[in-house]
Amino acid sequence: MAPKTIGFIGGGRITKIVLQALANKHIELSSVQVCDTDPEVLKALQEHFPEIQTTVSCESAAKHEIVVIALHPPVIVETLEKIKDSLAENTQLVSFAPKISIGTFASYLAVRNIARMIPNATSYINEGYNPVSFSGEYSAREKQSLLEILNTMGKTFEVEESKLEAYAMVSAMLPTYFWFQWKEIQNLGIQMGLNESESKETLEQTLLAAINLFYHSDLHYNEVIDLIPVKPIGEFEAQITEIYQRKLLGLFEKIKPQ
Repeated sequence: MAPKTIGFIGGGRITKIVLQALANKHIELSSVQVCDTDPEVLKALQEHFPEIQTTVSCESAAKHEIVVIALHPPVIVETLEKIKDSLAENTQLVSFAPKISIGTFASYLAVRNIARMIPNATSYINEGYNPVSFSGEYSAREKQSLLEILNTMGKTFEVEESKLEAYAMVSAMLPTYFWFQWKEIQNLGIQMGLNESESKETLEQTLLAAINLFYHSDLHYNEVIDLIPVKPIGEFEAQITEIYQRKLLGLFEKIKPQ
């Protein structure tokens, strides 16, 4: 893979995740520049990744071969207005944001190589599950070169653009629905007499096995559920299900392209 230059517009969490994924795999790029309006964000990033360049000028970051939009949807359109004259015709533009469609990007920019990806936090350890969509005019050769970079983050796979927001809800945000529960149960294990190491290992090994049982056994859902007769929080399942339905479907409606 020929070295590429990459400009990140936005220096927040997802940029840190991607930079860490590339660093883990020792990916050599000829230049990496990160733009952010907050100098403290840039300072923290450069302390962690001393090889990157930083700038408060998004126009400067937009002059690279690959330009990554790592911003929240509400500020993207105004940013496109700022950078549109800095982008070359053959720039590869990659957005990590939901809601703003490829068509919207194309309406503001004279760029044909436009991609959208929903990255996962697990890309931090190169185990992401990252769906990506490409504009119809995307160069086949450039797409392959981009995928070689994205694949270092974990499993990257091409999907219909209309499905990206669903992946954002059921994949990218998925850990947040459970991490606090795992932490609380781990703490309970310690309160019940396990040491910290024992409690951590118990949760990790049991969760991994439970996932394999749920998805890879020949049992139907009700048969899996029936394997454990005592369900201590079973009386709250309907309430928890209602929270999932209300909160997650509500958020999905907000992040869908209009």
